Amino acid sequence: MNIHGFTKTTLLDYPGLLAATVFTGGCNFRCPFCHNYELVLAPEVFPKEDPDEILHFLKKRFGILKGVCITGGEPTLNPDLTEFIAQIKEIGYKVKLDTNGFRPETLNYLLERCLLDYVAMDIKAGRNNYSAATGIANLDIKKIEHSVEILAASDIKYEFRTTAVKNIHTLADFKDISCWLPNNCQYFIQSYKDTEGIGENNCDSFSKDELESFLNVVKTSIPNTSLRGVE
Repeated sequence: MNIHGFTKTTLLDYPGLLAATVFTGGCNFRCPFCHNYELVLAPEVFPKEDPDEILHFLKKRFGILKGVCITGGEPTLNPDLTEFIAQIKEIGYKVKLDTNGFRPETLNYLLERCLLDYVAMDIKAGRNNYSAATGIANLDIKKIEHSVEILAASDIKYEFRTTAVKNIHTLADFKDISCWLPNNCQYFIQSYKDTEGIGENNCDSFSKDELESFLNVVKTSIPNTSLRGVE
C-alpha cells in the first residue's frame, strides 16, 4: 500500500463514526482545485507509513474507534487495496472509501466482496465539463457514469459530492448533475477553500448566495442535496 498519511482520530471523515483516516499517494486526475495536491504530485515528500503498523494500531483501538476512512490521492490505484481493506474488516471496522470513480471495476470488486460500508464519490463537474475539472483531456466519462450506476445499485451507504469552484463550474454543471445522478441519492455541493492547488491556480470560491442558487436547481430533482463547508 502506498500510504503517506495517517490520522489516528477524526470525527469529520466518516459520517457518524469516530474513525481513523488513511491517506494514499498518487492520483490519475490533476484537478486544479485539489486540496491534497502534494499527495497527488509528490507523495514521496511525505514519510511512507507501514501498513502493518497501522493495522496494529487499529487492533489496539478497536472498540474506541468504529470506522476507517481510506482517502487520497486516489486509493483505487493501489494494487494492495483489497487485501488491506480485508485486514481492516477482519478486525471489525466499518470502512469508508473516498474515490473519484474512474476505476469502476475496482469499486465493483470491493463491493462484491462486501469490503465497503460507505463510499464518497466525487462528481467533479457536469459531464461536458469533466476534462476541465479533472485536468485530463478527452476523459472517458463512461467510467464515471458506470461508477455512479454501481453505487446506485448497491445496498451500502454512499454519497456524491462536488466541490464548486468559480472559473470552472457554472449553473450548467449543476443542471446536468441534477438529471444525471439518481434522485434518491445523497448529494453535497462543497464550498471551495483557497489553496495553492496544482500548478497555476486561478480558482476562487462562490458566494453563499451563488451556492444556494446551485442548491435550489439540484434539489428539484435530488431532494437530499445539501451545502457543505458553507459558513
